[in-house]
Amino acid sequence: MAFYEHVFIARPDLAPAQVETALEEIKALIEEKGGKVGKTEYWGLRTLAYRMDKNRKGHYGLVDMEADASILEAIDVRQRFSDDVIRYLTIRLDELPEGPSAILRKGEERRRGPRAPRN
Repeated sequence: MAFYEHVFIARPDLAPAQVETALEEIKALIEEKGGKVGKTEYWGLRTLAYRMDKNRKGHYGLVDMEADASILEAIDVRQRFSDDVIRYLTIRLDELPEGPSAILRKGEERRRGPRAPRN
């Protein structure tokens, strides 16, 4: 089995709880087929770089996993025929990253401590 990162964009009119449910369904599918889930992240409602299907925003979700081809095919079929998913992408990785993704780390970097005194 190989390591993969799966990111999807859901319609903006969905509630965040519905997107969390979609993440849990993908996680359950992976585990049911014999794969392992590293982490799941909900990135929130974000502005898209360009309009997709007349939408300017979308809910982003991420799943890191260890899976084989049959699991990827099952995820592909589920996402392709879902009316709630605008786009999805699965990328093969050399290893699963530790800690939060770059998107979530970016939010943490904004929360800085107090400024240093000026000289």
